[in-house]
Amino acid sequence: MPVPRLARAVGALVLAAGLTAGCGSGSDEPSAPTGATRVFTADNGDITIPAAPKRVIATGYAVPALLEAGAPLVGISTWRRGLPMMTPQTRAAYDTLAKVAGESAAETNYEAIAQAEPDLIVIGVPKPVLADIELERLRAIAPVVALGPSLPSGWRELSRRQADAAGALATFDTVRDAYRNKTRGIAAKYAGVLPRLRCAHLGAYGEIANGNFQREFNGSWGTNVAQDLGADYYGQVKVKGGGSKEVSEYPSIEELPSAFGEAEVITYTIAADGSTPGGVRYVLDSPLWKGLSAVKAGRVYPLRYTEATTYGSAMATADAVDKALEPLLNS
Repeated sequence: MPVPRLARAVGALVLAAGLTAGCGSGSDEPSAPTGATRVFTADNGDITIPAAPKRVIATGYAVPALLEAGAPLVGISTWRRGLPMMTPQTRAAYDTLAKVAGESAAETNYEAIAQAEPDLIVIGVPKPVLADIELERLRAIAPVVALGPSLPSGWRELSRRQADAAGALATFDTVRDAYRNKTRGIAAKYAGVLPRLRCAHLGAYGEIANGNFQREFNGSWGTNVAQDLGADYYGQVKVKGGGSKEVSEYPSIEELPSAFGEAEVITYTIAADGSTPGGVRYVLDSPLWKGLSAVKAGRVYPLRYTEATTYGSAMATADAVDKALEPLLNS
């Protein structure tokens, strides 16, 4: 998919601000005295960190956030899920940096992290996953700040805290403001249509073997950017289970009519390449799906890029939602 024009512009802005490995934070803020420290509150407690870090390691959800913010990175974990949403400039920085960890905690290369000589390590994993990481081993290398996700929509606050720890707020705030301007413009485009419609979202993580599907409500991965454009995904989870299970649930396929029966618009997740995930295809092929009012009315729309975790990547999501929902303006 072509990168949206605004995302390209923001990517260029980030590059100009210093999005290169180990080359400073790109911040216009006053420099802290050499050796100065501050106390930062993280998931793992109050941590004393450099006031102006110079060599940062990022893992998990911190990777795209700190790449985009122009933090002085010297090593990162892999972040394959976010590659399709990266601007060319962010992808170039990602490809250049040393990979000191993989997609899971078990793939952390402690020796490679030590060899990078970081003065700060930012771990972006959920709290339960921290138990799989040898924090004491990392603390012997550099201060460790753990800042992981809880609710899917919480990426906005999470990514800013990660940028703050790395001393890279100036560029972060610039990209955030660009996203806000973009979504305000798109929301105005749909203001007369979208807010008055009852929406429902079909997520990608239903389990065919168990005969269930994923329904996502407000604040979930597939819905939170669309909400910024004026969409409202009615209802709520029957039994909340923490994290993403606060905003999504997994009914059986037999419950499809009751789950989506009142929806006037249904959106559903597709992959970045436009293909339909198996858990979604299972529902689309069901006779029960074909009987839904929104399906009969032709108000069903596929959404790409539903796993955005930064403002820059969410601009690609906003463009994708805008493109998908345009038929509503003529209905």
